[in-house]
Amino acid sequence: LTDVYSSSPALGRYFRSAQVVSFSNESSTVFYQLEFSVPPSTEGFMENTMNPDFIRNVLRQNIYDED
Repeated sequence: LTDVYSSSPALGRYFRSAQVVSFSNESSTVFYQLEFSVPPSTEGFMENTMNPDFIRNVLRQNIYDED
Protein backbone atom coordinates (compact mmCIF):
# COMPACT_ATOMS: atom_id res chain seq x y z
CA LEU A 1 0.00 0.00 0.00
CA THR A 2 2.83 2.37 0.77
CA ASP A 3 4.16 2.09 -2.78
CA VAL A 4 0.69 2.46 -4.31
CA TYR A 5 -0.24 5.64 -2.47
CA SER A 6 3.18 7.29 -2.33
CA SER A 7 3.53 6.94 -6.13
CA SER A 8 -0.02 8.07 -6.90
CA PRO A 9 -0.09 11.30 -8.93
CA ALA A 10 -3.29 12.35 -7.15
CA LEU A 11 -2.45 11.34 -3.57
CA GLY A 12 1.34 10.91 -3.38
CA ARG A 13 2.09 14.37 -2.03
CA TYR A 14 -0.43 13.93 0.80
CA PHE A 15 0.30 10.30 1.73
CA ARG A 16 2.23 9.68 4.97
CA SER A 17 1.84 6.04 6.04
CA ALA A 18 -0.12 2.79 5.88
CA GLN A 19 -0.37 0.17 8.57
CA VAL A 20 -2.31 -3.06 9.09
CA VAL A 21 -4.81 -2.71 11.92
CA SER A 22 -6.03 -6.32 11.90
CA PHE A 23 -5.76 -9.43 9.79
CA SER A 24 -8.01 -12.50 9.62
CA ASN A 25 -6.77 -15.76 8.14
CA GLU A 26 -10.29 -17.19 8.25
CA SER A 27 -11.80 -14.69 5.85
CA SER A 28 -8.60 -13.34 4.24
CA THR A 29 -9.62 -9.89 5.41
CA VAL A 30 -7.20 -7.08 6.19
CA PHE A 31 -8.13 -3.81 7.84
CA TYR A 32 -5.61 -1.05 7.36
CA GLN A 33 -5.21 2.58 8.31
CA LEU A 34 -3.97 5.18 5.85
CA GLU A 35 -2.55 8.47 7.05
CA PHE A 36 -2.58 11.58 4.90
CA SER A 37 -1.36 15.10 5.60
CA VAL A 38 -3.91 17.45 4.10
CA PRO A 39 -3.44 21.13 3.29
CA PRO A 40 -5.44 23.83 5.03
CA SER A 41 -9.07 23.70 4.03
CA THR A 42 -9.45 24.17 0.29
CA GLU A 43 -12.87 24.24 -1.32
CA GLY A 44 -13.82 20.75 -2.40
CA PHE A 45 -10.54 19.10 -1.35
CA MET A 46 -11.92 16.88 1.40
CA GLU A 47 -15.10 16.09 -0.53
CA ASN A 48 -13.25 15.12 -3.71
CA THR A 49 -9.60 14.18 -3.21
CA MET A 50 -9.99 12.70 0.27
CA ASN A 51 -13.28 11.01 -0.59
CA PRO A 52 -13.12 7.35 0.58
CA ASP A 53 -14.37 6.15 -2.83
CA PHE A 54 -11.62 8.07 -4.61
CA ILE A 55 -8.97 6.65 -2.26
CA ARG A 56 -10.27 3.08 -2.83
CA ASN A 57 -10.31 3.65 -6.58
CA VAL A 58 -6.62 4.58 -6.57
CA LEU A 59 -5.90 1.14 -5.10
CA ARG A 60 -8.31 -0.58 -7.51
CA GLN A 61 -6.70 1.10 -10.50
CA ASN A 62 -3.28 -0.06 -9.34
CA ILE A 63 -4.53 -3.64 -9.05
CA TYR A 64 -6.09 -3.50 -12.55
CA ASP A 65 -2.91 -2.01 -14.00
CA GLU A 66 -0.86 -4.93 -12.64
CA ASP A 67 -3.10 -7.52 -14.32
